[in-house]
Amino acid sequence: MPITEDAKELQDDLVRLRHDLHRRPEIGLHLPRTQEKVLEALSGLPYEITLGKDTTSVTAVLRGTGTGAGAGKAAGTAAAAEVRPAVLLRADMDGLPVQEKTGVDYTSRTDGAMHACGHDLHTSMLTGAATLLAEKQHRLQGDVVLMFQPGEEGCDGARYMIKEGVLDAAGPRVQAAYGMHVFSSLEPHGTFCTKSGVMLSASDGLEVTVLGAGGHGSAPHAAKDPVTVAAEMVTALQVMVTRQFNMFDPVVLSVGVLHAGTKRNIIPESARIEATIRTFSEESRLRMMEAVPRMLKGIAAGHGVEVHVDYQQEYPLTITNEDETTTAEKVISGLFGERRLSRWATPLGGSEDFSRVLAEVPGTFVGLSAMAPGGDPARSPFNHSPYATFDDGVLADGAALYAELAISRLAALSAAS
Repeated sequence: MPITEDAKELQDDLVRLRHDLHRRPEIGLHLPRTQEKVLEALSGLPYEITLGKDTTSVTAVLRGTGTGAGAGKAAGTAAAAEVRPAVLLRADMDGLPVQEKTGVDYTSRTDGAMHACGHDLHTSMLTGAATLLAEKQHRLQGDVVLMFQPGEEGCDGARYMIKEGVLDAAGPRVQAAYGMHVFSSLEPHGTFCTKSGVMLSASDGLEVTVLGAGGHGSAPHAAKDPVTVAAEMVTALQVMVTRQFNMFDPVVLSVGVLHAGTKRNIIPESARIEATIRTFSEESRLRMMEAVPRMLKGIAAGHGVEVHVDYQQEYPLTITNEDETTTAEKVISGLFGERRLSRWATPLGGSEDFSRVLAEVPGTFVGLSAMAPGGDPARSPFNHSPYATFDDGVLADGAALYAELAISRLAALSAAS
């Protein structure tokens, strides 16, 4: 039976798990209930499980028993550890601080928290893949590492898991890594999306505090107004992007916080700006790190006020390996047909800490549209929206793709060793 058919038999279980996770989202690096649900899904399967020390991560290793180079040796022996190939499959598990407004019957019951980015689907699909792989353990010509990761949403959970050894959990370092992410728009329902090279932007944070001198709104000359300086900075940041950076190597800077004052006739002591910065090359990223503080300090000096600039490096560029992306495209086409594959020509402006895994080992990242069947990709609310919805119908397909990527890649690695 094709693995897609095997996966369909798991669909009801995957939907139940996904709805349970969606009703009770957890945020950040510590997701005790989500971890518990993952462990329940893995219970009784032949995985070697390690729990995170600094986070509620779950690492699960499955030792394949298939024949092939290295795979025929007894799992767990020193000799086997030297030669057995291993691949990694990753799913992030955390939600977002968003108040859900979808109206679905499994709406979040946690006030101010929502699975608005589809990580509940990722977690469910990888548990489905865990079952499929355990059933096909005899076909695995090497080992599989499952990476259930908390804290993708701004907490850098991947960094914690790498530090704790997820890439080496099978013994030797994994030789390929695959991640998947669902979208609530962008592409028609059920479309898998790939791109080799830069797929997602780097993400950095900017926090700026302008320190002036407060006073009465009727006498600005007797004060040092931080509000007008902050306003000038916001405009100058946008102009700088268009005048100092190549339009074909884009930089995106968006101010999300602009705060000052308590009352309209009071000039406040300070003003605060917070912005997100997205770059698509390491060169532009490094240039922004130098250019932004320099310009903001110059503006502050020109107005005789002080400024504190905190430029925070966050997630690096998500760069996929060309060969591993080609491998994923072949698996997708083989399982679902070429018509369900979309090869992106340009990167997406979002960012991912799976980039840290891809910086260490060859791998790729696959998008999957989970928008409502028949909906308009251009009009459906996108990820992180309180109205974003994700269709359960993609769960079995995602589980099948995860599993088949591991099976086929291990076979190729074994044959090449």
